[in-house]
Amino acid sequence: MIDQETTTKELDRRKFLTKAGIGVAGFAAGSAIIAACGSGDDAGPSTTAAPATTAAPTTTSVALASGGPELEWEMGTSWPTALVTLFGSAQMFGKEVGRLTDGRFKINVRPAGEIVGGLEVLPTVRDRGMEMGHTADYYWVGLSPVHQLSTAVPFGLTQRQHNAWLYMGGGLEALRRFYAEEHNLIFFPCGGTGVQMGGWFTKEINTVDDIRGLKMRIPGISGKVFAALGGEQISIAGGEILPAIETGAIDAAEFVGPTDDLILGLDQFAGTLYYYHPGWWEPGTSVNVLLSLDLWNELPPQYQAAIDNAATATNLKTTAMYDNLNQRDLQKIKEFAQIREFSPELMKAFKAETEIVLNDVAAGDAAFAEIYEPWKVFRDGIAEWHGLAERSYLMQQTA
Repeated sequence: MIDQETTTKELDRRKFLTKAGIGVAGFAAGSAIIAACGSGDDAGPSTTAAPATTAAPTTTSVALASGGPELEWEMGTSWPTALVTLFGSAQMFGKEVGRLTDGRFKINVRPAGEIVGGLEVLPTVRDRGMEMGHTADYYWVGLSPVHQLSTAVPFGLTQRQHNAWLYMGGGLEALRRFYAEEHNLIFFPCGGTGVQMGGWFTKEINTVDDIRGLKMRIPGISGKVFAALGGEQISIAGGEILPAIETGAIDAAEFVGPTDDLILGLDQFAGTLYYYHPGWWEPGTSVNVLLSLDLWNELPPQYQAAIDNAATATNLKTTAMYDNLNQRDLQKIKEFAQIREFSPELMKAFKAETEIVLNDVAAGDAAFAEIYEPWKVFRDGIAEWHGLAERSYLMQQTA
């Protein structure tokens, strides 16, 4: 028997899905268009090869798009054009939406600073200053700590685990409910970096004492952990890291991993460089596409399905692009930097302080706690499973 509480929750869920335009009609259109989603030749930008030729739209996508309105939207991003990964993922998304709508829905992808600064994307989209944005939502933990959950949580989920939670574990539904109520926005995961590196330092970092007084570019809640251990959190967008290094505004920095770090010039600190791992604060980071719920609800179901499927395809392909490029660029870094693993003492301190910070945030923020508590159950369960099969295999693979 279904109790009254369950019935009420299901009715609330259906109301939200209807409001967000991802109910039965949207999914029906999605099933018709999804076959076209992976057929393009847009595996992402490469620093070594010319872009592939775009495949012609399939018959299915042309049929769905026929008679649809011609739209041209602006999408601001938090990335400089040099980032062939993150800015490239935004381009990949826009290109796929155009392909799936037979060119009727054009998205102009703009780098950070062309429309708004990299740290102004979410509020600008919310206030309808542009139609769409592509960003890492944890830049806005100052508005709500829930934004950390939609991006990456310190000592949280790997990329594969994060996607499992979002798509199959209830994460996407819970987060979209929050985005709708808090910002009147809907978001789509649209690019995963995989596990990140722990950053660049000009001295060895072995104990908590080595952290004290260190000014480091580190975003979100993880910066609170760093500060609690005596460091100083500096929050700046990726494109501002090199100037901060040059002026001495920071002593250490992290961004993503080998490819992005080299592009942004994180290797420009003076002196001997130490490149640490793992990036415990970003074990699997999702960047997202944002748009107003009002605009979303005005779109034809076919265009909604195009956005949904283009974002999902981009999310998968961006992670593949990172795995492909990072392995190559790691070899370059090994020629001039010393690769170090954070010491067991530091990892223990980082993890213990992370739990304190996250629990304190949950105690003070009901919206965060509502999503965080079931997230923890999911994290513990999938960690046990992956710790069993995945970990033992990877240890043998690298032996």
